[in-house]
Amino acid sequence: MTVEDTTHLPQAMPEEGELVLATVKEITAHGVYVSLDEYGKLPAFLHISEIATGWVRDIERYAKPGQKIVLKVIRVNKGRREIDLSLRQVASEERKAKIIEVKKSEKAATITDALKARLVADEPSLRVITDAVQNQYNTLYEGFEDVARRGPKALQKLGLDSRLSEILQSVSEEKISIPIVEVRGVMDIRVKTSDGIEVIKSALRVGEDVKTSGVQIKVTYLGTPRYRLIVKAENYKVAERALQAALERIKTVIEKSKGKFSFTREESRKQIE
Repeated sequence: MTVEDTTHLPQAMPEEGELVLATVKEITAHGVYVSLDEYGKLPAFLHISEIATGWVRDIERYAKPGQKIVLKVIRVNKGRREIDLSLRQVASEERKAKIIEVKKSEKAATITDALKARLVADEPSLRVITDAVQNQYNTLYEGFEDVARRGPKALQKLGLDSRLSEILQSVSEEKISIPIVEVRGVMDIRVKTSDGIEVIKSALRVGEDVKTSGVQIKVTYLGTPRYRLIVKAENYKVAERALQAALERIKTVIEKSKGKFSFTREESRKQIE
């Protein structure tokens, strides 16, 4: 058998305790026959006693032909190549995490295909990229997402040449949309000293200069004495922290000049960039 010939290699099997994504194939009085999506459609069985706690009157309340469900492997007989599964032992959070994992894996495969097309089927260069990403990140998707989010900063640690870096960044940004949240509000600022306008300008510059990775802070003029403060970030926790820091800086500058400052929150927003 040559190195490339894998025809007679045994099909991989999951381990006990592993979560798997399965497609329902057939429903019987005793349980559900499924195929495992991540293991080459390997057949497995979900006994009726493992569908839910208590008596199951109608199996199709829990699984229908063609449906994809997350199950836990509870027994594996590698000799007979039999796999028993459980639905009732899968917690809600485990189910959500598995679905996210599968979606990310599928997305990584899509990005890899796009890279291959961009490289005109240059397999050695594709391998250089994927090896570099896998050496630095837990999964390919994690690496692609970081490149889409941080660009050159993420590429720097991969050690790729400029051509491959440019292709990886372009494809990652094209295929992965980074969610952006926006928190905002209106500031009422009044400074009655002769240099009041300069004090306000200085205060707003100080607020916009808050340095937080991945955060954008912008102040827009609404007409004296109102100014809108907008903070964009990847999640609300980071955005709120930056917002409070900016407000504190602006308020400090204004109050040092005996000015008055107030802030009114507006509805937060979520968008995809």
